Amino acid sequence: MLGPKPPSQVLIAGAGPSGLMLACELARRDVPFRLLESAPGPQAGSRGKGIQPRTLEVFDDLGIVDRVLAHGRMAMPMCSTAPDGRIVSGGAGTAEARSDVPYPASLITPEWRVEEALRLRLAELGGTVEFGTALGSFEQSSEAVSATVVRDGVAETVTARWLVGCDGGHSAVRKRAGIAFPGETRDEMRMIVADVEVDGLGREAWHTWWHEEGFASLCPLPSTGVFQYQATIAPGQDGELSLANLQRIFDRRSGRTDIRLHEPEWSSLWRANIRLADRFRAGRVFLAGDAAHIHSPAGGQGMNTGIQDAYNLGWKIAAVANGAPPALLDSYETERQPVAAGVLTLSNSRLEQTLENKSLPAGGDADTRQLTVGYRGSPLARDDRDEIARLRAGDRAPDATGLCTVDGKRRLFDLMRGEHFTLLDFGTTADLPQAPGLRIFHVVEEPAEPSDVADTEGLLAAAYQASGQTLVLIRPDGYLALISDAGDAAAVSDYLAAIGSST
Repeated sequence: MLGPKPPSQVLIAGAGPSGLMLACELARRDVPFRLLESAPGPQAGSRGKGIQPRTLEVFDDLGIVDRVLAHGRMAMPMCSTAPDGRIVSGGAGTAEARSDVPYPASLITPEWRVEEALRLRLAELGGTVEFGTALGSFEQSSEAVSATVVRDGVAETVTARWLVGCDGGHSAVRKRAGIAFPGETRDEMRMIVADVEVDGLGREAWHTWWHEEGFASLCPLPSTGVFQYQATIAPGQDGELSLANLQRIFDRRSGRTDIRLHEPEWSSLWRANIRLADRFRAGRVFLAGDAAHIHSPAGGQGMNTGIQDAYNLGWKIAAVANGAPPALLDSYETERQPVAAGVLTLSNSRLEQTLENKSLPAGGDADTRQLTVGYRGSPLARDDRDEIARLRAGDRAPDATGLCTVDGKRRLFDLMRGEHFTLLDFGTTADLPQAPGLRIFHVVEEPAEPSDVADTEGLLAAAYQASGQTLVLIRPDGYLALISDAGDAAAVSDYLAAIGSST
């Protein structure tokens, strides 16, 4: 066995979307980490193909949204054929942006493209994925985690301050940490998912055909030459992944004889395994993504929720690594576990609707787009607003257009982008705190300094329901930390002192 190396701050097991997102968050904050992936290389297959608007905002902040958008299609039209032959056309929401929501609809893109964009960003930040490297056993103390890492049959001992399991539904990290994973496996709910080339069908829409035995669908995957094939498999039905079986199922359910499938490039038989970890943390061990919660694919929630787990955890680990109180990490489970529970409820409901009504539920609502995800009631949420106020601490920070700075026109998300807290000062005369990791913007009539912002159309004030002295503190992950309509600068100082001002 090799001798121990100098300790990393964080050991991440699993380089799917959640692990890659966490690695990027740590890398851009200069927190040392190792990202381990037992597979020999990147995963194939489209798998989760829907990116929700809130996740696109996360990618905007990380600097990869243009890459992701370039390989996807927003608001893809949907065409559903009922058993009686009736055709219903629709879409996954509008593609027209709003001032407060820059990405108004879900994006269709294969999951491997998302991972590709995250790996490219990680490389730009100086990070790497250690493919073909497995996490073995580990032990933890009050100070560190000591783990065995195996590559090419050679074991080494790794010491880190924290271990994060992003290693999927069968998470070895979760099992070895002794964290229960209650839920259910519904064998009556199975589905074939495959990536196939298709002859005889245009790529302008996502098509679904309904039949008494179940549905079959073909969704064109942008930036590729394939479609994602899906077909429900009821008890007693053949779930074989051969081309011949996929074609038989499709022909029977669609009633079409002019559409021919090619040999699958990737395929899988999905089973409804619906579970939520009873803890997201055990000492210095954390869980994120499918290691903490697994969902029905209905509604396109799972991958998005895992990415946002990592987004929430990343800045907090970095803050504590740089001296913030360790108690800040307690808020990860407090904030994210209820979100995951809500996502399970939403995705299960949409799955039941799909199977019962033989149609796909509308996908353009704010809950599905994850724009309503928030942390009201979190220990990190403080305000002096009335309970009936539309916008409260803990909510997602809305965007706003029409802002003018000394450098030209900007939208709020342009100013927020990065690893810092953002303080919006709508006109208080109080002395504002100056702290590492804090960027202050003063809302003024005419910008004269780099920190000045003119709200030329009043959209910023409207989005934040701001008065002439409102202060709004926004967290690095784009949620409202504190709102003071009284202009209480001391409350901002106290907040930053309580959680540590360096991010």
